[in-house]
Amino acid sequence: MFDGFETKRLSVNDTEVHLRTAGKGPPLLLVHGYPQTHIMWHKIAPQLAEEFTVVCPDLRGYGDSGKPATDERHFPYSKRAMAQDLVEVMAALGHSTFFLAGHDRGGRVSYRLTLDHPEKVAKLATLDIVPTVEQFERMGMSGSMGSFHWFFLAQPAPLPETMIGNDPDFFLRSMLSNWAGSDCAFTSEAMAEYSRCFSDPATIHSTCEDYRAGATVDCAFDAEDREAGHKITCPMLALWGDKGRPHKREAVLEVWQRWATNLKGRGIPCGHFLPEEAPNETLNALRKFFANES
Repeated sequence: MFDGFETKRLSVNDTEVHLRTAGKGPPLLLVHGYPQTHIMWHKIAPQLAEEFTVVCPDLRGYGDSGKPATDERHFPYSKRAMAQDLVEVMAALGHSTFFLAGHDRGGRVSYRLTLDHPEKVAKLATLDIVPTVEQFERMGMSGSMGSFHWFFLAQPAPLPETMIGNDPDFFLRSMLSNWAGSDCAFTSEAMAEYSRCFSDPATIHSTCEDYRAGATVDCAFDAEDREAGHKITCPMLALWGDKGRPHKREAVLEVWQRWATNLKGRGIPCGHFLPEEAPNETLNALRKFFANES
Protein backbone atom coordinates (compact mmCIF):
# COMPACT_ATOMS: atom_id res chain seq x y z
CA MET A 1 0.00 0.00 0.00
CA PHE A 2 2.97 2.33 0.44
CA ASP A 3 5.27 1.27 -2.38
CA GLY A 4 8.42 3.38 -2.40
CA PHE A 5 7.96 4.63 1.16
CA GLU A 6 10.70 4.20 3.74
CA THR A 7 9.73 2.78 7.14
CA LYS A 8 11.29 4.32 10.25
CA ARG A 9 10.93 4.01 14.02
CA LEU A 10 12.09 7.06 15.96
CA SER A 11 12.60 7.55 19.70
CA VAL A 12 10.93 10.82 20.70
CA ASN A 13 9.55 12.36 23.87
CA ASP A 14 8.88 9.33 26.12
CA THR A 15 7.98 6.79 23.43
CA GLU A 16 8.73 5.54 19.91
CA VAL A 17 6.90 6.53 16.74
CA HIS A 18 6.52 4.24 13.75
CA LEU A 19 6.17 6.05 10.42
CA ARG A 20 6.51 5.91 6.67
CA THR A 21 7.97 8.67 4.54
CA ALA A 22 8.60 9.34 0.86
CA GLY A 23 8.63 12.05 -1.75
CA LYS A 24 10.25 15.35 -2.49
CA GLY A 25 9.30 18.94 -1.96
CA PRO A 26 7.87 20.72 1.08
CA PRO A 27 7.27 18.43 4.07
CA LEU A 28 3.66 17.35 4.66
CA LEU A 29 2.70 15.53 7.87
CA LEU A 30 -0.47 13.36 7.65
CA VAL A 31 -2.02 12.29 10.97
CA HIS A 32 -4.60 9.50 11.26
CA GLY A 33 -7.59 9.07 13.56
CA TYR A 34 -9.42 6.44 15.63
CA PRO A 35 -9.52 3.45 15.35
CA GLN A 36 -7.10 3.45 12.47
CA THR A 37 -3.39 3.85 11.75
CA HIS A 38 -1.28 5.68 9.17
CA ILE A 39 -2.65 3.16 6.66
CA MET A 40 -5.76 5.34 6.27
CA TRP A 41 -3.73 7.62 3.95
CA HIS A 42 -2.75 4.81 1.56
CA LYS A 43 -5.05 5.93 -1.27
CA ILE A 44 -3.65 9.48 -1.45
CA ALA A 45 -0.18 9.49 0.15
CA PRO A 46 1.66 8.16 -2.94
CA GLN A 47 0.16 10.88 -5.13
CA LEU A 48 0.93 13.57 -2.56
CA ALA A 49 4.51 12.28 -2.44
CA GLU A 50 4.90 13.37 -6.06
CA GLU A 51 4.82 17.00 -4.87
CA PHE A 52 5.59 16.84 -1.14
CA THR A 53 7.85 15.02 1.30
CA VAL A 54 5.09 13.01 2.96
CA VAL A 55 5.38 11.73 6.54
CA CYS A 56 2.70 9.32 7.82
CA PRO A 57 3.18 8.33 11.50
CA ASP A 58 1.20 6.12 13.85
CA LEU A 59 0.19 8.21 16.85
CA ARG A 60 1.40 7.04 20.25
CA GLY A 61 -0.94 4.31 21.44
CA TYR A 62 -1.91 3.35 17.88
CA GLY A 63 -0.59 0.98 15.25
CA ASP A 64 3.04 0.03 15.67
CA SER A 65 4.03 3.07 17.73
CA GLY A 66 4.82 2.86 21.43
CA LYS A 67 2.20 2.61 24.15
CA PRO A 68 3.69 4.50 27.11
CA ALA A 69 2.25 4.21 30.61
CA THR A 70 -0.50 6.65 31.49
CA ASP A 71 -1.10 8.67 34.67
CA GLU A 72 -4.08 9.81 36.72
CA ARG A 73 -4.52 12.93 34.55
CA HIS A 74 -4.24 10.91 31.30
CA PHE A 75 -1.67 13.49 30.18
CA PRO A 76 0.55 10.96 28.31
CA TYR A 77 -2.37 10.54 25.89
CA SER A 78 -3.29 14.21 25.68
CA LYS A 79 -3.17 15.86 22.29
CA ARG A 80 -0.42 18.08 23.71
CA ALA A 81 1.80 15.06 24.36
CA MET A 82 0.97 13.54 20.98
CA ALA A 83 1.71 16.84 19.28
CA GLN A 84 5.09 17.03 20.99
CA ASP A 85 5.89 13.57 19.60
CA LEU A 86 5.22 14.80 16.09
CA VAL A 87 7.23 18.00 16.48
CA GLU A 88 10.18 15.86 17.54
CA VAL A 89 9.58 13.38 14.71
CA MET A 90 9.66 16.15 12.12
CA ALA A 91 12.77 17.70 13.67
CA ALA A 92 14.51 14.31 13.60
CA LEU A 93 13.67 14.05 9.89
CA GLY A 94 15.12 17.51 9.29
CA HIS A 95 11.86 19.44 8.94
CA SER A 96 11.76 22.59 11.08
CA THR A 97 8.49 23.77 9.53
CA PHE A 98 5.90 21.74 7.67
CA PHE A 99 2.40 21.45 6.27
CA LEU A 100 0.00 19.49 8.46
CA ALA A 101 -3.22 17.56 7.82
CA GLY A 102 -5.10 15.51 10.41
CA HIS A 103 -8.24 13.40 10.36
CA ASP A 104 -10.45 12.65 13.37
CA ARG A 105 -8.22 12.28 16.48
CA GLY A 106 -5.29 13.19 14.27
CA GLY A 107 -7.07 16.43 13.47
CA ARG A 108 -7.28 17.15 17.20
CA VAL A 109 -3.57 16.49 17.56
CA SER A 110 -2.96 18.73 14.55
CA TYR A 111 -4.79 21.81 15.75
CA ARG A 112 -3.27 21.37 19.22
CA LEU A 113 0.19 21.19 17.62
CA THR A 114 -0.57 24.37 15.67
CA LEU A 115 -1.70 26.23 18.79
CA ASP A 116 1.22 24.99 20.91
CA HIS A 117 3.90 25.35 18.21
CA PRO A 118 2.66 28.00 15.74
CA GLU A 119 6.15 28.54 14.38
CA LYS A 120 6.26 24.94 13.12
CA VAL A 121 3.11 24.83 10.97
CA ALA A 122 3.01 26.62 7.62
CA LYS A 123 -0.54 25.48 6.80
CA LEU A 124 -3.12 23.34 8.61
CA ALA A 125 -5.91 21.14 7.25
CA THR A 126 -8.42 19.39 9.52
CA LEU A 127 -10.70 16.61 8.31
CA ASP A 128 -14.18 16.15 9.82
CA ILE A 129 -13.69 17.76 13.22
CA VAL A 130 -14.27 20.89 15.26
CA PRO A 131 -12.30 21.63 18.45
CA THR A 132 -12.83 19.08 21.20
CA VAL A 133 -14.31 21.44 23.80
CA GLU A 134 -16.71 22.82 21.19
CA GLN A 135 -17.82 19.33 20.18
CA PHE A 136 -18.61 18.36 23.76
CA GLU A 137 -20.51 21.61 24.29
CA ARG A 138 -22.63 21.35 21.16
CA MET A 139 -23.66 17.68 21.46
CA GLY A 140 -27.38 17.26 21.79
CA MET A 141 -29.35 14.05 21.41
CA SER A 142 -28.20 13.42 17.84
CA GLY A 143 -24.58 14.21 18.59
CA SER A 144 -24.49 12.08 21.71
CA MET A 145 -26.05 9.10 19.95
CA GLY A 146 -23.69 9.44 17.00
CA SER A 147 -20.65 9.93 19.24
CA PHE A 148 -21.54 7.59 22.09
CA HIS A 149 -18.00 6.21 21.93
CA TRP A 150 -16.65 9.54 23.24
CA PHE A 151 -18.36 8.79 26.55
CA PHE A 152 -17.97 5.02 26.49
CA LEU A 153 -14.23 5.00 25.80
CA ALA A 154 -13.65 7.68 28.45
CA GLN A 155 -15.12 5.52 31.22
CA PRO A 156 -12.62 4.42 33.90
CA ALA A 157 -10.47 1.40 33.11
CA PRO A 158 -10.99 -1.48 32.73
CA LEU A 159 -14.67 -1.19 31.72
CA PRO A 160 -14.36 -0.27 28.02
CA GLU A 161 -11.14 -2.26 27.63
CA THR A 162 -12.86 -5.41 28.92
CA MET A 163 -15.95 -4.99 26.78
CA ILE A 164 -14.04 -4.17 23.59
CA GLY A 165 -11.49 -6.89 24.29
CA ASN A 166 -14.23 -9.52 24.22
CA ASP A 167 -14.45 -9.07 20.43
CA PRO A 168 -12.17 -6.25 19.21
CA ASP A 169 -12.68 -7.03 15.53
CA PHE A 170 -16.45 -6.71 15.89
CA PHE A 171 -16.08 -3.36 17.67
CA LEU A 172 -13.59 -2.07 15.09
CA ARG A 173 -15.73 -3.03 12.11
CA SER A 174 -18.89 -1.68 13.75
CA MET A 175 -17.30 1.71 14.32
CA LEU A 176 -15.92 1.95 10.81
CA SER A 177 -19.22 0.86 9.26
CA ASN A 178 -21.31 3.24 11.36
CA TRP A 179 -19.22 6.29 10.46
CA ALA A 180 -18.60 5.56 6.78
CA GLY A 181 -20.93 6.77 4.07
CA SER A 182 -20.11 3.75 1.92
CA ASP A 183 -19.74 0.04 2.64
CA CYS A 184 -16.85 -0.24 0.17
CA ALA A 185 -14.67 2.53 1.63
CA PHE A 186 -12.03 0.22 3.07
CA THR A 187 -9.84 -2.13 1.08
CA SER A 188 -9.27 -5.65 2.37
CA GLU A 189 -5.58 -4.86 2.83
CA ALA A 190 -6.32 -1.80 4.96
CA MET A 191 -8.91 -3.65 7.03
CA ALA A 192 -6.42 -6.44 7.72
CA GLU A 193 -3.96 -3.88 9.07
CA TYR A 194 -6.57 -2.13 11.20
CA SER A 195 -7.67 -5.48 12.65
CA ARG A 196 -4.09 -6.58 13.32
CA CYS A 197 -3.27 -3.44 15.25
CA PHE A 198 -6.58 -3.06 17.09
CA SER A 199 -6.52 -6.65 18.36
CA ASP A 200 -3.61 -5.77 20.67
CA PRO A 201 -4.89 -5.21 24.26
CA ALA A 202 -2.28 -2.47 24.69
CA THR A 203 -3.78 -0.61 21.74
CA ILE A 204 -7.29 -0.94 23.12
CA HIS A 205 -6.15 0.49 26.46
CA SER A 206 -4.07 3.29 24.91
CA THR A 207 -6.85 4.39 22.59
CA CYS A 208 -9.27 4.51 25.52
CA GLU A 209 -6.71 6.71 27.25
CA ASP A 210 -6.81 8.98 24.20
CA TYR A 211 -10.54 9.50 24.81
CA ARG A 212 -10.11 9.87 28.57
CA ALA A 213 -7.63 12.64 27.86
CA GLY A 214 -10.09 14.13 25.39
CA ALA A 215 -12.78 14.41 28.06
CA THR A 216 -10.41 15.94 30.63
CA VAL A 217 -7.08 17.64 29.92
CA ASP A 218 -7.72 18.21 26.22
CA CYS A 219 -10.91 20.13 26.97
CA ALA A 220 -9.06 22.09 29.64
CA PHE A 221 -6.29 23.07 27.20
CA ASP A 222 -8.89 24.12 24.61
CA ALA A 223 -10.79 26.19 27.15
CA GLU A 224 -7.59 27.92 28.24
CA ASP A 225 -6.74 28.87 24.66
CA ARG A 226 -10.26 30.07 23.97
CA GLU A 227 -10.31 32.16 27.14
CA ALA A 228 -6.93 33.69 26.31
CA GLY A 229 -8.02 34.47 22.75
CA HIS A 230 -5.33 32.32 21.16
CA LYS A 231 -5.97 31.76 17.45
CA ILE A 232 -4.64 29.62 14.63
CA THR A 233 -2.98 32.24 12.44
CA CYS A 234 -1.54 30.15 9.60
CA PRO A 235 -3.76 29.41 6.58
CA MET A 236 -6.28 26.74 7.55
CA LEU A 237 -8.53 24.43 5.52
CA ALA A 238 -11.46 22.67 7.20
CA LEU A 239 -12.91 19.72 5.28
CA TRP A 240 -15.82 17.54 6.33
CA GLY A 241 -17.96 14.70 5.02
CA ASP A 242 -21.23 16.02 3.56
CA LYS A 243 -22.86 12.61 3.98
CA GLY A 244 -21.68 12.14 7.55
CA ARG A 245 -23.72 12.40 10.71
CA PRO A 246 -25.51 15.74 11.10
CA HIS A 247 -23.53 16.82 14.16
CA LYS A 248 -20.33 16.32 12.14
CA ARG A 249 -21.29 18.52 9.21
CA GLU A 250 -23.35 21.37 10.66
CA ALA A 251 -21.75 24.79 11.20
CA VAL A 252 -18.18 23.51 10.80
CA LEU A 253 -16.88 26.78 9.36
CA GLU A 254 -18.88 28.84 11.83
CA VAL A 255 -17.18 27.04 14.72
CA TRP A 256 -13.68 27.18 13.25
CA GLN A 257 -14.03 30.92 12.53
CA ARG A 258 -13.84 31.45 16.28
CA TRP A 259 -10.47 29.67 16.34
CA ALA A 260 -8.73 30.63 13.10
CA THR A 261 -7.96 33.95 11.43
CA ASN A 262 -7.31 32.68 7.87
CA LEU A 263 -9.88 29.98 7.20
CA LYS A 264 -11.59 28.34 4.28
CA GLY A 265 -13.31 25.00 3.89
CA ARG A 266 -15.96 22.85 2.28
CA GLY A 267 -17.74 19.55 2.43
CA ILE A 268 -16.64 16.45 0.54
CA PRO A 269 -19.35 14.05 -0.78
CA CYS A 270 -18.74 11.19 1.65
CA GLY A 271 -19.05 10.09 5.26
CA HIS A 272 -16.42 10.43 7.97
CA PHE A 273 -13.44 8.78 6.25
CA LEU A 274 -12.62 11.32 3.57
CA PRO A 275 -9.26 9.92 2.34
CA GLU A 276 -10.72 6.42 1.89
CA GLU A 277 -14.30 7.19 0.83
CA ALA A 278 -13.54 10.08 -1.52
CA PRO A 279 -9.81 9.86 -2.24
CA ASN A 280 -9.83 11.86 -5.47
CA GLU A 281 -11.79 14.79 -4.03
CA THR A 282 -9.75 14.76 -0.81
CA LEU A 283 -6.46 14.54 -2.70
CA ASN A 284 -7.37 17.44 -4.95
CA ALA A 285 -8.51 19.61 -2.04
CA LEU A 286 -5.33 18.99 -0.05
CA ARG A 287 -3.01 19.28 -3.02
CA LYS A 288 -4.47 22.61 -4.13
CA PHE A 289 -4.43 24.02 -0.60
CA PHE A 290 -0.85 23.08 0.17
CA ALA A 291 0.40 23.92 -3.35
CA ASN A 292 -1.14 27.42 -3.30
CA GLU A 293 -3.43 26.68 -6.23
CA SER A 294 -6.77 28.44 -6.46
